[in-house]
Amino acid sequence: MSALAVIRRLLPEFGTTYGPPDDGPFPAILILHGSEGSSSGWSHRTAAILAASGFLSYPHGYSVGGNAWNAGAIEDVELTRTVDAIHALREFEACDGRVVLYGVSRGAEHALLVASLMAQKEIDGRPDAVACLAAPDVVCGAFDAKHFRDAGDPGWQVWDCARRAWCWNGDSSNLLPTTPIPVEAFPEPLFLSAGLKDLTWSPEMTRRLETRREESGLPVEAHYYAEEGHVPGSDGENLHHSLLIDFLERSLALKGEQACSDAEPSVC
Repeated sequence: MSALAVIRRLLPEFGTTYGPPDDGPFPAILILHGSEGSSSGWSHRTAAILAASGFLSYPHGYSVGGNAWNAGAIEDVELTRTVDAIHALREFEACDGRVVLYGVSRGAEHALLVASLMAQKEIDGRPDAVACLAAPDVVCGAFDAKHFRDAGDPGWQVWDCARRAWCWNGDSSNLLPTTPIPVEAFPEPLFLSAGLKDLTWSPEMTRRLETRREESGLPVEAHYYAEEGHVPGSDGENLHHSLLIDFLERSLALKGEQACSDAEPSVC
């Protein structure tokens, strides 16, 4: 019988992780889903792919309500809960202390906000890097799957941008829709990617993020997939994951070198 290539480990008070079967510890990736919600399985699928590449991956569910048949809502989501998850993951016995945030779509927005606000507020333990697919450059309004309808459907509603997606310690006053995400505050490496045929969110938002990082002299790399939309197809996803894993390995290796330079020689 073949041995399992990926196994699950429970992160207490948060949820399941996916990782290689040996003892580790491993660098960790905290994955943030999009508007498909935490129960759709997409973030768990991504976690398994990254686990097969040697990472401890935790798909962090943050959507409000929902189940396997309904994605739930991204409304009044408490971002400090994700900060707590980062800290818990760093201390988890299967993690080597290095943590990267990876988000897709609304999850990319979430990742950028958490990393930037942790840096702005000088909170210890901020992510060692952030990776995004189809990120916005501004805060977006709330989303509730139960109200979503295709254009032309009799139940279709205009997106109410007055409803707030995010809060920090219960306060959303600084997280109003259209507020620029303060990516200049986060000094660690940033990976950006977008499909140039994305009809959901314009890839120009990713270009603006890239430009702002470059103008601030901060580490950024951006990849644009000419034939892909909001969600890459098979070939596009293979390319994206190859580029993402290369970024993760390089960024985490750099963090490991920095940790060694700060430690006693005998430690490294």
